[in-house]
Amino acid sequence: MLHIDKLFYDSNGWNLSTQEIRDHQDCAIVFLFGDSEAIKESHIYDDLRQRYPNASIVGASSAGNIFDAAISKYPIVASAVHFEKSSVKTSTVDFTDGADIDELIANLLSQLPQDDLQHIFILFDGLNINGSQVIRGLNNARGAFSVSGGIAGDGDRFMESLIVSDEPACRNRIVAVGFYGDSLVISTGCQSGWDSFGPDRIVTKSVGNTLFELDNQPALKLYKEYLGDFAKELPISGMRFPLNIRPDDDGKHEVTRTLLAIDEETQSITFAGDIPEGYTARLMKANLDSLIDGASVAAEHINRVTEKRGLGLVVSCVGRRVAMKELVEEELDAIADVLGEDVHLSGFYSYGEIAPLQRAGNHCQLHNQTMTLTVIYEK
Repeated sequence: MLHIDKLFYDSNGWNLSTQEIRDHQDCAIVFLFGDSEAIKESHIYDDLRQRYPNASIVGASSAGNIFDAAISKYPIVASAVHFEKSSVKTSTVDFTDGADIDELIANLLSQLPQDDLQHIFILFDGLNINGSQVIRGLNNARGAFSVSGGIAGDGDRFMESLIVSDEPACRNRIVAVGFYGDSLVISTGCQSGWDSFGPDRIVTKSVGNTLFELDNQPALKLYKEYLGDFAKELPISGMRFPLNIRPDDDGKHEVTRTLLAIDEETQSITFAGDIPEGYTARLMKANLDSLIDGASVAAEHINRVTEKRGLGLVVSCVGRRVAMKELVEEELDAIADVLGEDVHLSGFYSYGEIAPLQRAGNHCQLHNQTMTLTVIYEK
């Protein structure tokens, strides 16, 4: 079964909240999540590396650190994991503007042995690369394994998101963690909980993740009409009014997109994921009860192994935190109630979530405004 050390970082350095790993040299991997200003301090990474000398250390900057069923008050949190029978391997690629993303992902996956690969957990800096293209590359190249993960955050600043992969945090990086072994039980859950409102509209002009027209009307003008007084607070208020898009009427492949930026001159809106032309789009708004229920539904999708220690990697959207405000921890409580006290929750509020759609098999998808879970047990 899994053994987990829970750690947090403060002015006194790294502190153990719970210790289950007897010999730190046996630790396989450490996941850490933290504020972008804190996580890039090299001495913080060096201190953690000294504590767990043989472990892979991976993580991301965040818009809030999840530690058990709460948002941590500490700038960085970490979860160190020891497996009795299973193993992990990591792969890393760095990218530049204009990089061939298919080639990039092929390189990332080529570093991971394919035999007995059960699951990949991926983290990347999404401010400098199109997340939808990354996911397409994964779907084109992947094998029988499933994929989940998230896009690094930067609070509500959207200036600099960072990735840790066996060295201090840096930008323009993708890291993948491969989990190996027949003893592993890994499952994912993903749910939104936002309410749709207004009529369906067709995406009539878009380029990548920039939306120009809905029903042949300027997208930003139309969006502002729906927001009313909230339009004055754009772009930050846009996190409270995401866009639901779908390619067909059956709803099996619908996803949610978060607003990132607006352009008054072109009357366009940039979202955290592609908005393909021809898709049907509908505006969404927060319903706090539905958001909390959505978190519960995500947890109910998990294949639970009772009376076994589990690690729950939680990636929830920063937009949910903005919408729910002081009630945001209720979605974490809802997850904990379903999964039970034997599952340690660790994760972050992100700029994008990666998980299969429950209604569409293992096909990986980039989500916004969702609660996503990856729960790992070792039998």
